Amino acid sequence: MANDVDTLATAIYATTDDMLKEHPDLAPWRPPVGITPRLSDAELVTLATMQAILGYTSEAKWLRYARAHLRHLFPYLPQQPGYNKRLRKAAGLMRSVNRILATTTSVWSDDVWVVDSTPVECGRSRETVKRSGLAGWAKCGYCASHSRFLWGLHLHLVCTLQGLPIAFALTGAKADERETLLDLLAAECKLLRERPRQTLIGDKNYFGRGFERELSERGVQLLRPARKGERERPAALFKPLRQVIESINETFKGQLDLERHRGRTPGGVIARVMQRILALTAAIWHNDATGQTVLRSLIAYDH
Repeated sequence: MANDVDTLATAIYATTDDMLKEHPDLAPWRPPVGITPRLSDAELVTLATMQAILGYTSEAKWLRYARAHLRHLFPYLPQQPGYNKRLRKAAGLMRSVNRILATTTSVWSDDVWVVDSTPVECGRSRETVKRSGLAGWAKCGYCASHSRFLWGLHLHLVCTLQGLPIAFALTGAKADERETLLDLLAAECKLLRERPRQTLIGDKNYFGRGFERELSERGVQLLRPARKGERERPAALFKPLRQVIESINETFKGQLDLERHRGRTPGGVIARVMQRILALTAAIWHNDATGQTVLRSLIAYDH
């Protein structure tokens, strides 16, 4: 599997490097006069993506592994504090790379999306909540699908049926899913202009006449199960497709260790979540580009 790892890492690096040459303004800001980093921004994005794909939640362990096995790809590797500092500043760059990879897949133009949110736990003990730098953003909330309370955030995802992330947002655990979705679509208005008749599949939480009217005005047809007391809706025909989003969430939780992000500040959490979204997009992009079946799970790499 070493060749697969090398091929994917090289492809991500080349794509990021070409993007930064064409749009240097997307790189993290640094003073015009100073020391040029020995690890380039393209190498940093590649290193961060491979960390998520290979399942390392500890940055120190990941850098030890990279020094032992990936020196041919990364001649220079920083120490853990330097890597962490640069990673937090590179969240915007990773988002830009994620969009470049996503838009070059054959499934980007899919006219059916699925939407849902999944919890991102940030702490359990009262002491953690008191001392955390996430206080004020992270909130106490309830996850019905897991029947548990948590203190943390929610990752809201809009994906294609193949699992490709189209739009996403991180909010407090008590944020309304419907308001977040409308804000997402407003921020990504170009997506809907390119798709005048988009179908969106959601769960029972995406309800309300006013909410559905706003979606309809934006050219989006919502399909969801009927709530108690409602008449039957056509979404019942799409019940098997609703499992797609559960599969995507399971990929984030099971293979990409979303809830083991180890972020302690807003910048740290954002960078680590973005790292995992980019890893999923890169895996789908790689499968699509190499003619393999586009799966809702990561490429199986041995390490």
